[in-house]
Amino acid sequence: MDEQVAVTLAWRSAGSGDGSNDHGAARTRRHPREERHGRAQQFVETNMGGQVSRVLIDALGGFLKMEDVVTGAFELIEDVSKAGACLWISKRRGMVYWPTSEEEKSYLVYSSKSKKTLTKNVFPSIQTPEFFEKIVAHTLSHNFRNATRIDRVRLRFPMKPHSALVKIIYAGVNASDVNFTSGRYFSGNAKEASAHLPFDVGFEVTDTPTSCSAVGIVASVGDSVKHIKVGTAVALMTFGGYAEFTLVPAKNLLPVPRPDPEVVAMLTSGLTASISLEKSGQMTSGQVVLVTAAAGGTGQFAVQLAKLAGNKVVATCGGASKAALLASLGVDRVINYQHEKIKDVLKKEFPRGADIIYESVGGDMFDLCLNALAVHGRLIVIGMISQYQADDGWMPRNYNGLCEKILGKSQTVAGFFLIQYADLWQKHLDKLFDLYASRKLKVSLDPKKFIGVASVADAVEYLHSGKSVGKVVVCIDPAYSQTLAKL
Repeated sequence: MDEQVAVTLAWRSAGSGDGSNDHGAARTRRHPREERHGRAQQFVETNMGGQVSRVLIDALGGFLKMEDVVTGAFELIEDVSKAGACLWISKRRGMVYWPTSEEEKSYLVYSSKSKKTLTKNVFPSIQTPEFFEKIVAHTLSHNFRNATRIDRVRLRFPMKPHSALVKIIYAGVNASDVNFTSGRYFSGNAKEASAHLPFDVGFEVTDTPTSCSAVGIVASVGDSVKHIKVGTAVALMTFGGYAEFTLVPAKNLLPVPRPDPEVVAMLTSGLTASISLEKSGQMTSGQVVLVTAAAGGTGQFAVQLAKLAGNKVVATCGGASKAALLASLGVDRVINYQHEKIKDVLKKEFPRGADIIYESVGGDMFDLCLNALAVHGRLIVIGMISQYQADDGWMPRNYNGLCEKILGKSQTVAGFFLIQYADLWQKHLDKLFDLYASRKLKVSLDPKKFIGVASVADAVEYLHSGKSVGKVVVCIDPAYSQTLAKL
C-alpha cells in the first residue's frame, strides 16, 4: 500500500531536498516556496512513518489518516481537470492543490508576461502596396456569393494618429456571414439596411454584428501609437477581415506569439465557448453538458472546456469523421445522428436531462434540446445555423409555450453575444493560450484549404454544406504564411 500511494502522490520526505530520506510525508513534491511559507511536513501512520520521533509527530498535530491520503489519490485519478496538478494534504489545511490558477500563469509558456516578450518585432517587414483586394457587399442577400464581389482599392496614407495597418494572414469563416450580407444585423427595415451599402465583409464573432476575426502582421502604425510596433504579430476582431490589408484602431489589436490559424479559432469560436460556459452556463463540475454541432469551430472548444472542468460531456454530430474527432477530444458520449436518433439516446441514457446545453443549430434541434434540459438546467443559444440558409433568408421562429415550460422546471434559456463581453476577451484568450501551450487543449482546423481573397465565397458555402470538421479558415496570403512557417 505504501508503494502504491507513494507513486500516486509522489511523496517526498521532510528530511532532505533530494528525497533521500523518504518515510511517507504526504505531499506531492518539494517546491522552493514551502520554506518561505513555513509549510510543515505531515506523516502517515505506516511502518515507515512510525520510525519518526513521536515528539515531532505530536508537534505536527498527530498522524495524517491513511483514508485522507487514499481519498486524495482517487480524486487525482478520477478528476481529469486536475491533470498535472500537485496535491498537498495536511492536518491544518486539508487538501490543497498547487499551483493555483494565479500561480500557474507564471509557469506556462503563453502567460500574459511571456506573451509580451514573445511579441517583439521578429517577423519580416511588410512591403505596403499601392492597391489591395478586399471583399465588399454591394447588394443585400443571404447568398454570400451573390451579395459580394472583390474590389481593388487604393491604400490611403497618411494614417490617422491612433490607427494601425495590418496585413491579414488568416481570416476565420463563420455561419453568420450570410446574415451580415443579408442585412439582418442592421437596425431598421430593408430600405434602411440598404443605406449601409457598400460595406466591407468579414463577420466572424459568433452572431455579433460588428466584428471579424483574423491574424496578421502590423505593417504600419500612426504617429501616436507607442504600444504596438511594426512587425508585431496581432489578432484582431474588427470589421472587414476578408481583405489583404485592414486599417483598425491600434487599441483594438491583441498581440499574439504567432499569426497562426489556430489563433483565429481561439479568438472567435474559443472565446464564445469559454465565456458563455462561464457566464451564461455558470458551469462548475460534475454536470452533464450537451453540445450540439460539436465538431464545428466552437463546439470543439465547448466539449474540451466542459471536460477539463470535470463534467460528463455529450456531443452531437453527423458523420464518422466528426464522431472520430469528438472521441479523440475526450467526449463521453458521441451521438452521430446519421446512425442513431438524438432524442432516443438522450431519453434512454440521460433521463434526468442535461444541466447545460450549448446550442448552435436552432430549429427542431432547439426544441429537442429544450425538452432534454434538466431541472434548473441552462440552455445557451449561441446561434441557429439551420435557419440561416432558408429560401427567404433567416426567418425568426415562434416558440409557443416556452415560458410555461422553463417556469415549470426553473430552467434558463440564455442568448450569448460575444461583443457584449469585450472586457473578458483578454482574460479568456490568455486562458485558452495557456491550455493550448500546455497541451491540455487541442485546436482542430478543417483540412480543406482556401487560398486568397477569391476563395472566401467558396469557404462560406463549404461551411454551410455541413461537411466541415473543425474551424474553417481562409489563408489570405499563402506566400507570407510560408515565410512565417520557416521562422
